[in-house]
Amino acid sequence: MNAPTPIRPAQDAVHFHRTELQVILSLYGRFVAAGEWRDYGISSLRDVAIFSVFRRTAEQPMYRIEKRPKMAAKQGQYCVIGMDGRILRRGHDLKTVLRVLERKLIRAVE
Repeated sequence: MNAPTPIRPAQDAVHFHRTELQVILSLYGRFVAAGEWRDYGISSLRDVAIFSVFRRTAEQPMYRIEKRPKMAAKQGQYCVIGMDGRILRRGHDLKTVLRVLERKLIRAVE
């Protein structure tokens, strides 16, 4: 009998590290609690790892948090991209880059 070959991820794919995911999921949890975000998706490709945030499941992502290690020496390996494709923030430190989204969580209380 022929046993199916297990599918293994590519060795050269880019992934988020556990500490990076902890920071991202902490922010995601706060937005879910506020009722802003509903779903997320994670993609690990050859040159980029993407964390996509959705308002509803069947839409295009509201924001994409990308990690591109090849950009680490230039403009920074982390960036937040909006729904329209504009880069909202780019940098070397993930927490600093995610501040652009935290500002959207702060609202005036009446």
